[in-house]
Amino acid sequence: FIDGVGIGRRDPGINPLARSSYLLSQFGDGSGEPLPRGGVLRALDTSFGVPGRPQSATNQTAMLTGRPAPRLLGKHLLGYPNPPLAAILEEHSIVLRMTRAGRSATFANAYPAAYLDALGLPRRSGPPLGSLEFPERWRRRLRPSATTLAMRAASIPLRTFEDAWAGEAITNDLSGARARVRGLDAPERTPEEAADVFLRLCATHDFVLFEHYLADEAGHARDGDAAELALTTFDRFARRVVENKRDDLHVLVTSDHGNVEDLSTRSHTLHPVPVLYFGRSPEQVERIETVADVGTSILQLLGVEP
Repeated sequence: FIDGVGIGRRDPGINPLARSSYLLSQFGDGSGEPLPRGGVLRALDTSFGVPGRPQSATNQTAMLTGRPAPRLLGKHLLGYPNPPLAAILEEHSIVLRMTRAGRSATFANAYPAAYLDALGLPRRSGPPLGSLEFPERWRRRLRPSATTLAMRAASIPLRTFEDAWAGEAITNDLSGARARVRGLDAPERTPEEAADVFLRLCATHDFVLFEHYLADEAGHARDGDAAELALTTFDRFARRVVENKRDDLHVLVTSDHGNVEDLSTRSHTLHPVPVLYFGRSPEQVERIETVADVGTSILQLLGVEP
């Protein structure tokens, strides 16, 4: 899952996806980067017929539950889930449904243990690495993301930087550079090395989620250099996963709303978002129409009744 990447115009003046040949370089005129290994592209609606610009909290909830969260809430909600969205995730999380059906799941992202503890989120055991502390005034402002709430609904312990050092998790930027700049102890990796960690997790779990949000940050900042760095890093990771995956592994690459594909604005866009599918069951994604259908399709690929 890569936050904030839509299918926009093939205009390198505003769209960094048009400046290189990424897997996600797909455009509104139907042109785009050929997909390896029989990959399939679908363009997904992000609005659900609700006025306004699609936002992360509602659309990530939709993706992780299969439910039309913007329609259920009656609006698009930015940032982190509010109590009604958290309740939808608690009841309808696709992770909860797959684990109830006997499937195993995990979140590949590594977090500082102190951050997870401050939010009261379940994590893998072990002492916190380093001395990160959150003053009480900061703790009150912390909010869990839709992805962590979807995992919490199924009591999935989240991974920490200790797991990253053990080769069992990857940082959100793939390289670990952002954590190290902030004084946190995170391993340094290439995108290809991060992909190898991801594939090892796939070998021992039925469902593995990775979340990357730097493209969305670059879009809000209208920062072309940051956008190209984020997209290039993610593309190297995604290509390695696709190239080295087992034949029976399903790989989906998708987003929640548009943003970085139009740097003429800081706002999210109304563009559709891509879902790229690599695997043996392309018919499962050829029928999907909205970002909520991504969650439903994942359950179907796992043989779980959606």
